Amino acid sequence: MSRYLIQNATLINEHNRQQADVLIEDGLIKSIGSNLPVEPGTEIVDASGKWLLPGVIDDQVHFREPGLTHKATIYTEAKAAVAGGVTSFMEMPNTKPQAVTQELLEEKYITASQTSLANYSFFMGTTNSNYDEIIKTDPRTVCGIKIFMGSSTGDMLVDDDHILARIFANAPTIIALHCEDEQTIKDNTQAYIEKYGDDIPFEAHPEIRSHEACYLSSSKAAKLAQKYGTRIHILHISTAEELALFEPGENYPEKHITSEVCVHHLSFNSSQYESLGSKIKCNPAIKHKEDQEALWEALRSGKFDVIATDHAPHTAEEKGNAYLKAPSGLPLVQHSLQLMLEHARDGRISVEEVVNRMCHKPAELFEIERRGFIKEGYWADLVLVDPNAKHEVTSDNVLYKCGWSPLEGKTFHHAITQTFVSGHLAYNNGQFDEAVKGKRLLFDR
Repeated sequence: MSRYLIQNATLINEHNRQQADVLIEDGLIKSIGSNLPVEPGTEIVDASGKWLLPGVIDDQVHFREPGLTHKATIYTEAKAAVAGGVTSFMEMPNTKPQAVTQELLEEKYITASQTSLANYSFFMGTTNSNYDEIIKTDPRTVCGIKIFMGSSTGDMLVDDDHILARIFANAPTIIALHCEDEQTIKDNTQAYIEKYGDDIPFEAHPEIRSHEACYLSSSKAAKLAQKYGTRIHILHISTAEELALFEPGENYPEKHITSEVCVHHLSFNSSQYESLGSKIKCNPAIKHKEDQEALWEALRSGKFDVIATDHAPHTAEEKGNAYLKAPSGLPLVQHSLQLMLEHARDGRISVEEVVNRMCHKPAELFEIERRGFIKEGYWADLVLVDPNAKHEVTSDNVLYKCGWSPLEGKTFHHAITQTFVSGHLAYNNGQFDEAVKGKRLLFDR
């Protein structure tokens, strides 16, 4: 039986701060209180001067396995996640082969059970021809169904309106959506090819994957959800125009349409394409300063339900290509919590609200069983943060298999010191204990 006692921590949980000890036993939080007794065999973790947060739940990552393992693997990216305080992830289906059958989906779960240091779940993928597989998805054991309403990476575009309607009408669980209008993107791309040939500047990316492309698709998804009463979650909102689709609300699953904002859309804008180029090329595109500020205001007003990463690694060589050949996506899962805590330090958001949108709300929105909070009887997914330790991102301390980060050179004023995953001390001051793997997420549906 494993037993840890975290002493003298400042718990930041459910919009409150309190000094407390936390006793972990057999993976669960057994007790929260002051001066908890120390039983024989208990490992003490001194958290004096540190914050204790629930583990981050990232509802959108691309870990590239199977088939794209030159970019990343479940093992490497989950390890990076744990080092950054992310204890649970939900991974997307656009791998090779794509996870579009129940058998292929289950193979990913098997791989994760053998290699992932973090807790895990995987989305069921959709195409124009796999409806019979989609409706077999078990809402108790699978986080959701993913639809690309724009082809994005992996060519999984669902563009048959009859099929879309059928999926929205009969989906057995929540649908997560990538919303960009494919024809608009194609037309814009062709216009820029005619103007620049192969030498399209990266600054054109938010004009090619434009505001119009995003709004046309996301508004279509919202109308379908309203028509069929479908529970949908629109991923990585990037434009001011789309914000009219969302209203503040806290009731899950009664709230049919929820939304996500990603850390890169909050942290970068189009002025940085000149210096970062392909390193911040992603879909949907990082857009303009006005959009960035609108996203922040929407986050503060409660229009966004969760904050995530859309972690999508590519090799430096791949990213070094010219615009048309440079793939979209950037690696962020190792530093998402630190990045948001830095924004809190700068006064853009409170630390309590960071915890709410990165830990509590993903658990509520997806109805995850006994995770996302520091509560007795819940799984001990916990992160200790030193709020007075600087941490510079360098190529030497980036843990992604791709070996780079768009944040290199940035110094954070918070350091992740320990991460517990399902009660196991998986990360401890730069060292990993890989003897125990993460667990499959389960859902109260």
